[in-house]
Amino acid sequence: MDHRAERIQNAAEYLRSQLQGRQPVVGIVLGSGLGKLAEKIADPIVIPYRTIPGFPVSTAIGHKGNFIVGELGGKTVIAMQGRIHYYEGYPMELVTMPIRVMKVIGIRNLFVSNAAGGINFDFKVGDLMIIRDHINLLPNPLIGPNLDDFGPRFPDMTHPYDKSLIAKAKEIASQMKLELREGVYIAGTGPSYETPAEWHFFRTIGADAVGMSTVPEVIVARHSEIPVFGMSVITNAAQVEFDADYKNDGDDVVIAANAAADKMSALFEKLIESL
Repeated sequence: MDHRAERIQNAAEYLRSQLQGRQPVVGIVLGSGLGKLAEKIADPIVIPYRTIPGFPVSTAIGHKGNFIVGELGGKTVIAMQGRIHYYEGYPMELVTMPIRVMKVIGIRNLFVSNAAGGINFDFKVGDLMIIRDHINLLPNPLIGPNLDDFGPRFPDMTHPYDKSLIAKAKEIASQMKLELREGVYIAGTGPSYETPAEWHFFRTIGADAVGMSTVPEVIVARHSEIPVFGMSVITNAAQVEFDADYKNDGDDVVIAANAAADKMSALFEKLIESL
């Protein structure tokens, strides 16, 4: 057996042994400062990443490093309370391993979230942006021998984010009187934040928000034909010119994400309920 597939299967078997017979149907990836959604999961089982054989451990600010399994929106879900990033030094095989493990245990939809810097001048701090498409500046996680049991060598990426889930989210947000943005997310390696020239370049090529995650997970999910819904919380606003004392700060990003987490949590819960 391919060593990657063996690692995935071993982790999935351990997870199943902890689930007390539950069958998660929705996977959720919670980004920086967005772990509050996990607190809404009823009757939770907490499985720390460090206890899972061969599983990477999250080290980023605002990422607790647990799987939370329980009930949300009337469905059994498995939520990642913190993700794995390429900038932490992990290879893409491990960055995206959690998605494949969730695929093996049976999820049928994936919800991904992140804290992102605003590039679109119309966006403000605290806005929620539906990700309708992305631009990838990270190494593609499918490079290397294909895992044929998960998907084809050349998967289609015409619709990386599920159109029906986006339509449902807009309908639910309208009922909630919740304003949503919609745009293109661009993912870079990090961990350094973007220079002003990079921000302007990203805007020029069509990006609305920028971050350091999410896209590898989405590519791997789509490789396995898992429908994906993605959302960014805008944690800092775009600038035409940056003041001399302007500074991007990781702690401020987490604070801004926390402030918007309740709105995102309520939307995710209702969207999961609609499935």
